[in-house]
This record gives sequence, C-alpha cells and structure tokens, in this order.
Amino acid sequence: MSAPSEVTDENITNFVLRKIPEITKVRDRMSSQPRQSKREYVSGESCYLWGKPYRLQVVYEGSQTNVRKAPNKIILTVSDGTTLQERERAITEWYRSELKRVLQPILIDCETRMGIASVECRVKNMKTKWGTCNVEAGRIWINLQLVKKPIECLEYVVTHELAHLLERNHTHRFQSLVSQYYPEWREAKKLLSEMPLDYFDKEETDTDDERQIESEHGF
Repeated sequence: MSAPSEVTDENITNFVLRKIPEITKVRDRMSSQPRQSKREYVSGESCYLWGKPYRLQVVYEGSQTNVRKAPNKIILTVSDGTTLQERERAITEWYRSELKRVLQPILIDCETRMGIASVECRVKNMKTKWGTCNVEAGRIWINLQLVKKPIECLEYVVTHELAHLLERNHTHRFQSLVSQYYPEWREAKKLLSEMPLDYFDKEETDTDDERQIESEHGF
C-alpha cells in the first residue's frame, strides 16, 4: 500500500487492520464467482463485449496486428508465429480502447447529473474490485473487465465511485445518493454477481497499481 509520508506506521497498521474484514469479504466473493477457462487466444474461443458473447477468429497474415468486431465474432489479425502473450496483449489493448471510448460519455453524463467532477478517471485490470475512488485526489479507477459486462454495469460502477466524492463511506446517505442518481443499481449489481468473471492465475502476483490502497474507497 502507499500512504502520505507524514502518516505514522501505527496509523497505517490500524488502517489496514480496519480494512481486513472488508477486503476479505470482497476477495472471497469474487474468488468464488464462476470464471471463464484460461484463454489461449485461438479461433473458436468465446469473447465477451458489453455482455454479449462473440467467437474469436484469429487470422494469421501480413505484419500488422489488428482487432475488429464483426456481427457475431471478434477478428484478431496477427502475423504468423505470434505468441500467446502477444495475442493476449493485442486483445487487452483493444478492450482498453473500447472501454475508454464508451466510458468517456458515460462519465460526463454521470458527472453532469450528479453536479460533481472527478479530477481524473483511469482504467486498470483489477482482480477484486470493479472500481475504486481516491477521495483526496479526486481520482477514480474503473476495472478493465467491465468492458465485458452490460453497459448498465459500467454506468452503475461510475455512479458508485463518483458518489464517494460526495460521501466518503458506505453510509445510508451514500446508498441514497447511488439510488437517486442510478435507480436501477440493484439490477446492475445483480448482473455483476451472476456473470462469469475473467480467468486469472491464483498464484499470479498483483501489479503495483493493484496493491496500492491510497485511502481508496470502492467495491
């Protein structure tokens, strides 16, 4: 975790101890949720985009890498001999661009309706949270995996994280704010809990930005 230099070790320890039940609850919930099998990024695999399943078609030709969506499939064009890691990277970056394309107008709409504005909105892959909010910095993070869920799930998470800028903790006032600005939040949350999550290696170490707490609030 990271913390301001003036925060004492004792305060950091107490902060972490207070958060352990919440962290454990979220981790256990997402760990027990059904997950897709490990991806090999070969033709025939299923890929989700905004809640809809597509078949992946891998085309080996030329020297340029390209990803495009067709009516019922996602076509990945790569050069012959491309590794699994390179195919995965291409799909991941395409997902990132798709999420950012849809996220921007949703963020603007939510901020306008709520009468607030985040300082910054970033996207990253997270294993145990759909989003987080650093209240002090005015920064929110959105989980890249939301690109695979119905758009209403993204709208709900954005509203949830922005609401932390109005009410830091998950109080009754916080829940009232989420209900006010996104009345359908229960349906969206149900979708998030029912749809299969992306595969990840349980032995894999989190990246640095996933380990940072920075007094973030999220779910």
